[in-house]
Amino acid sequence: MNINNKYLSKINLSKNELFFIIGVWSFIVGVLLFSFLGPNYFEGNAPKKFVVKQGDTFSKVVDNLCKENIIGNSTSMNVVAFLYGAETRVKAGAYQIENGLNYFQLINLFVKGTPGNQIRVTIPEGIWQHNLAKLLEDKLGISAKKFLELSKDRSFLNSLRIVSNNLEGYLLPNTYDFFENTSEEAIIRKLKNEMDKIFRDKSVIEQMAKLNMTKNEILTLASIIDGETNKVSELKTISGVYHNRLKRGIILQADPTIQYLKRHMRSKNKVYYKDLEIDSPYNTYKYKGLPPSPINNPGKNAVLAAIFPEKTEYIFFVADGTGGHKFAKKLSEHNRNVRAYRRWRSSQ
Repeated sequence: MNINNKYLSKINLSKNELFFIIGVWSFIVGVLLFSFLGPNYFEGNAPKKFVVKQGDTFSKVVDNLCKENIIGNSTSMNVVAFLYGAETRVKAGAYQIENGLNYFQLINLFVKGTPGNQIRVTIPEGIWQHNLAKLLEDKLGISAKKFLELSKDRSFLNSLRIVSNNLEGYLLPNTYDFFENTSEEAIIRKLKNEMDKIFRDKSVIEQMAKLNMTKNEILTLASIIDGETNKVSELKTISGVYHNRLKRGIILQADPTIQYLKRHMRSKNKVYYKDLEIDSPYNTYKYKGLPPSPINNPGKNAVLAAIFPEKTEYIFFVADGTGGHKFAKKLSEHNRNVRAYRRWRSSQ
């Protein structure tokens, strides 16, 4: 007699015992199937809106599902998520939850990401921080006050590895799609991450090393450049002028830095002679070099212009009355351009 037959001969179950074991296992499997595949019903109108905020952990999502009575068992949800490998794959958004979904269907919904409408926000280049906060408050319903508080919160800045005393300049203007109820912190992290992407490029890293300039210095220069013109074609030329002045130790005399100092006092950006006497390290008519930090949030083109300036001998430029500028190598030439601009302005 072989070993298998000998072993099987010892298992001599009656039909009743066999049916009992099958019944127990069927019951266990049934309970498990019901737990995972059984529908989850909630009270009230369906579909029910459920929000997964940017940065929410999976455990927080499960807790919120329980609090809103969308699911009745957090353990079952966690087990299914484990089987799916979904703990880190849930997408943020405003979801419409139909009544009667089981745990597998809910996980599938959050992993595929079928949220409600997103809100598109266009952030203009060179925007001041307080105007950015107001724009986001109007478009997304966030708190402008909290946004500005976070912009200066030292512990929050440290978490973002910001050495400056303010986030202004570190948030990249662009067109973004945001989910409803996105938090102020999540918005800041998204805009900051987009700015960081520029500085991860190998050519940018190499060029900054050649310039011997820090990220804060590049963003500060870029913010001045962005404040000078709306013409993309002029950005690198203006950058070349400022790089030349910095190398030669010539004061920058940049009007945008004066406008920055007066931004809460006037609705218009006109600079008066008396403004040039403001005693501030941001006054580039009084102090050499760059200001301590950016004066606005520059766009990508301005940032790249600050990093890759045009090679030029220009030292001066002035508005030409058409939205552009006239550039000059010598002071005498610059003075002629200034007189021409003043005549144009008087004629207007």
